[in-house]
Amino acid sequence: MRFAASPMWEVGTSFRLLASGAADPVHRRWLEQVRPRVAAAGLDRGWLAELIPSAGYCPDFLNPAPTGPAPTLREELAAIKAAPAGRVRQDLDHLAHHRGSLGPRLRSLYADPPARLGRVAEEIEAYWDLALAPYWARIRTVLDADIFHRARQVAEHGAGRLFNELHPLVGWDDNVLRLARRQRTLPRESSGAGLLLIPSAFKGPGLSTRVAPPDPPQLAYRARGVGTLWERRSVTGAAALVAVLGRSRTLLLTELDTPATTTELAHRTGMSMAGVSQSLTALRNAGFVTAHRAGRSVLYARTPVAESVLATSR
Repeated sequence: MRFAASPMWEVGTSFRLLASGAADPVHRRWLEQVRPRVAAAGLDRGWLAELIPSAGYCPDFLNPAPTGPAPTLREELAAIKAAPAGRVRQDLDHLAHHRGSLGPRLRSLYADPPARLGRVAEEIEAYWDLALAPYWARIRTVLDADIFHRARQVAEHGAGRLFNELHPLVGWDDNVLRLARRQRTLPRESSGAGLLLIPSAFKGPGLSTRVAPPDPPQLAYRARGVGTLWERRSVTGAAALVAVLGRSRTLLLTELDTPATTTELAHRTGMSMAGVSQSLTALRNAGFVTAHRAGRSVLYARTPVAESVLATSR
């Protein structure tokens, strides 16, 4: 048994939330920022819209088994592009069974998976840049905290405690892992190399599974602490940072509680566009912010280094 933080699980669950049109109170701030960007880029009408329905089955090849505890998006996209044609067609058959039929895009994918999977990967990367990359440092903090908590739980109390507290639909009894409402048995001999537990920030209240031997089975669940993911984080003790970074750069860091463009930051702070741009360049060179293309704009976001510095100042 091992844990992994998977970018593709966040892609699928977050896109599903967007596609559902739900006004999820937990992710309201994220939805308000991301929905217009995704629609403007046409990503709500592309490959992902056909592959990831707002509810029900999602093709398994979109969630390749993570090879380590924290695979990068690039690694997972490489695995998707290398998915065997038979695996892709089998998943699309399953999707067609649930949805009734496949649209033109998915029929072309079915006809020639190697030629079309690259297009799918390109769209996933575009969605990632718009919807998740600017927020990834914050999301990873929640995922890593969940993994740390549950790994410690296993170390101190054993796997039984972990599973019996993971979710109401999961139970561990007499050396058997039981999932309510799952009819398929999964013997150890055919389950691959152990079990992968994957926390997700955007996962709904239920559980998601991926069983595709010889890959290890995956069990995705909602991460602990998601309710605090988008809370505004007040910064106290900023005077100490001003002495090191200067007033303008400290002000910009505190304003980047959520990703923002140069124009938005100038409006919020009263600084000139040129001043904001100059300060952001310096912060980016120092590893305190990252820049992400969002259509014709560029979104700036705090890095884990900046979060650590601000946490210390608090």
